[in-house]
Amino acid sequence: MKKVVVAGVSAGTGKSTFARQLSEKLLIPVHHLDAYYWKAGWVERDPEEFKAVQQHLVTEETWIIEGNYGSTMDIRLKEADTFIYLELPLRVCVYRALKRWITNYGKTRPDMAEGCPEKMDIEFLRFIVTTYADRKVEMHKRASDFSASGSGRRSIILQTREEIESFLESIGRPAAH
Repeated sequence: MKKVVVAGVSAGTGKSTFARQLSEKLLIPVHHLDAYYWKAGWVERDPEEFKAVQQHLVTEETWIIEGNYGSTMDIRLKEADTFIYLELPLRVCVYRALKRWITNYGKTRPDMAEGCPEKMDIEFLRFIVTTYADRKVEMHKRASDFSASGSGRRSIILQTREEIESFLESIGRPAAH
């Protein structure tokens, strides 16, 4: 694992935390796409500029790039060797998104662009709920297509907190023979 895409079914799956922990285990840099997509004050970056940033990031020797942003996913997947997809239940995603908002209220998270304090609104909650089912189908297809796209390419789907923790614990341990 040298070039890793971390995606999730929804906000609240723990993509940022997982990517940070994986980065610490693998000793490779992590890039949180939210920090590149948003400008201060929750202003969206120009789409071409956002693409250009990612095209630059994927030229690095090693990386973990965390975030969904489906319209630019192909940029990352084209260069990646590993696709890790987190898929926790919808109720967990909603709970975690709300908990994150309460915990970080008025503060900017480390994985977010400077000047973008944590916020929550009904539109964001509606987005989580209404896109969940379709995104599950889409991401499973992405995972399958990625694994089939060439040797040395691996998709990993983690669907429970226990699977996520077990996977992270396995990093750095020699494989069983």
